[in-house]
Amino acid sequence: MPKKPPETLGIIYRMPLEDLHPHPLNPYGVRDDPAMQELMGSVKENGVLIPAIARPRKEGGYELISGHRRKYACEQLGQDTMPVMVLNLKDDDAIIRMIDSNIQRENILPSERAKAYRLKMEAVKRKAGRPQKGDEKKSPKISANFRSDDSIGDQEGISGDTIRNYISLTNLTPPLMQMVDDGKIALSPAYQLASLTEKEQELLVETIGSEQSTPSLSQAQRMKKLSQSGELNEDTMLSIMMEQKKPVQSSITLSGERLRKYFPRSYSPIQMEEVIFKLLEAWQRKRQREQSR
Repeated sequence: MPKKPPETLGIIYRMPLEDLHPHPLNPYGVRDDPAMQELMGSVKENGVLIPAIARPRKEGGYELISGHRRKYACEQLGQDTMPVMVLNLKDDDAIIRMIDSNIQRENILPSERAKAYRLKMEAVKRKAGRPQKGDEKKSPKISANFRSDDSIGDQEGISGDTIRNYISLTNLTPPLMQMVDDGKIALSPAYQLASLTEKEQELLVETIGSEQSTPSLSQAQRMKKLSQSGELNEDTMLSIMMEQKKPVQSSITLSGERLRKYFPRSYSPIQMEEVIFKLLEAWQRKRQREQSR
């Protein structure tokens, strides 16, 4: 690979890893988790099958748009080059492409998804441009540009409200966001907590520590309401957090009449139960095989 930027863009090159630099706004972390171990195994056996995408940097070298995890896998395996397609992308186009390249991965953390959606929404808005005063009424199409979150939701197959909820998570303080990433706070209450002020969130972290409990959706909703009215303080927050949560229902009842049509009349309830669990175990093994591919 020549040191100077290639004259022809869009061609795949085998590029030295030292010439590839991470995108400064990349919201996706590179973690040494089971998915990475699986990727490293694939790269070791087959090489990098899908070329990374990069663009020339003014400072020299190339800025990765996609392929941060593939580069890490190559580094860990002691390889010094990887296939890369070089494209001449503008800043916002590079951001949108970077977000879209990984947003469908299953193991993306809520914090990563929140940052990704926010970056993409801001880039889409910049590309659409802001309408002049009064143009919103003249052109519904121009006015629709302000609903970038709905447009992104359509692309992702989710609602605009879901996009807006995820973006709201970027307002959480790092300790609370970490609790969401760790699964200690569910997404629904997290959306409510994101509206609290920074001081209120800091107080909540202290209260969670003292009570050894995280807020439910109902508790988070009441905190949000009190925050909006200026009544959320140490006392009101503590009184909410000290409430006993209702136990989560974990039992499932299956109707015998509905199940009976799938079994011979001679089968007893115990025999039916054994067949059901065998089928569930087979289904679980199938899913595990599919996920390991």
